[in-house]
Amino acid sequence: MTPVVTTAQGALRGSTDAQGVAAFLGVPYAAPPFGPRRFRAPAPAEPWTGERDATAYGPTAPKNPYTPPFDALIPETSVPGEDCLNLNVWTPEPGPGARLPVMVWLHGGSFSNGSANSGGYRGETFARDGVVFVGVNYRLGTDGFLHLPGAPDNRGLLDQLAALEWVRDNIAAFGGDPDRVTVFGESAGGMAIGQLLAHARARGLLRRAVLQSGACHHFVRPETARRIGARMADRLGVPHTAEAFAAVPLPELLAAQDALRMELATRPDPAVWGDAALNAMPFEPVADGLRLPGPDLGVDLLVGSNREENRLFMVPTDRFHGITEERARRGATAYGADYDAYRERRPGAAPGALLEAIGTDWFYRIPAVRLAESVPGTHVYEFAWRSPQFDGELGACHALELGFVFDLLDDPDYLPMAGEKAPRDLARTMHAAWVAFAATGDPGWTAYDPAGERTTMVFDADGCRTEADPRAAERELWQDVR
Repeated sequence: MTPVVTTAQGALRGSTDAQGVAAFLGVPYAAPPFGPRRFRAPAPAEPWTGERDATAYGPTAPKNPYTPPFDALIPETSVPGEDCLNLNVWTPEPGPGARLPVMVWLHGGSFSNGSANSGGYRGETFARDGVVFVGVNYRLGTDGFLHLPGAPDNRGLLDQLAALEWVRDNIAAFGGDPDRVTVFGESAGGMAIGQLLAHARARGLLRRAVLQSGACHHFVRPETARRIGARMADRLGVPHTAEAFAAVPLPELLAAQDALRMELATRPDPAVWGDAALNAMPFEPVADGLRLPGPDLGVDLLVGSNREENRLFMVPTDRFHGITEERARRGATAYGADYDAYRERRPGAAPGALLEAIGTDWFYRIPAVRLAESVPGTHVYEFAWRSPQFDGELGACHALELGFVFDLLDDPDYLPMAGEKAPRDLARTMHAAWVAFAATGDPGWTAYDPAGERTTMVFDADGCRTEADPRAAERELWQDVR
């Protein structure tokens, strides 16, 4: 039987798989952000008459593929078209009345790449386990996050808020409970959630949140945002205004965007890039400072990181073994880290391994800890299973946990990074914890207590286990770092 649901904009005709999971793809939650709507806050989606076909993915936000070697490790999915503010829904029980927990996925990609249409982000495994899953496409790069005079900042975040409002107003028609919405995201998706937690408009739109390898700390201050926008305008040879940027042909804009990212990655001079120099991402949310939520947040949190995040950026590019002691020490100084303390705790480690550990802690682990410390009752995890790829040196790197969270290790998107023999039992365990958290607020272990054991669930080759404050020695080295 062909599933049909009715939303505020009109009826949608989806499809059903052999397991009875219904999918509704390419559903617009806002109007196309082009023409007079370019660089504007998202406008409501236009209604339609009759049944709209929702059996194929919709357009993705404009972007270029990842550059080598990451294009082979993180496959991209791109669908041309202007109606890119759309989402995908998987549900085991289409139709009102079921009131199932809802999970809304915000993909990663450094705010410049990625899409909800990737094969590895299919929501069928969550629907199989009684969850209504929603994957969101939002604006990226220049269109989503570059500061442009005459346009609102953080347009990609505004897209995400519009999607959450669509979920609030429509998800009951798909069998979901609008009062049990969990937003979860990885990397840029997790960082976006960190900003949404502080956004007044997000209040009441989410009950729970999962932040994977990204917390509240990734943003650029207004002055840095102005610098980056002006530098992009110089590259294009146009005035730094929304109107001028809207007139630039899209291929030219994307090429300049990639060149800007490469310039920052190869010459991260703080005098030029301000507080974006260490983050190495020119396209980020704009904020006037760090805003950690407090005990009155009213949102259940699950936060964590991977043990060796930065290996993704160092091993495939052959940087891991090419870093000298002097270069590693300079990098540690830039991060504000005590290089000698890391050296003392890791005797015999190569300089690249030390700089990787420092970067992982600064960029991912410590921000997750800071967030857990600020909101009582937060649950914390660490993903520690090490990939056998690149002769085992890829380790427990950035984005490796995704195939486990989605329980889709057989999907071709995850094979380049995880290999063909990744432990399926661990994927089922980790996926089940995320589902339990969405349903009840309890993933299955004790919450993190900064005054107590700081309980952390570690997902490793042997399964999973709780540890009291793993790597406490490193955490204590970062008392003055955000």
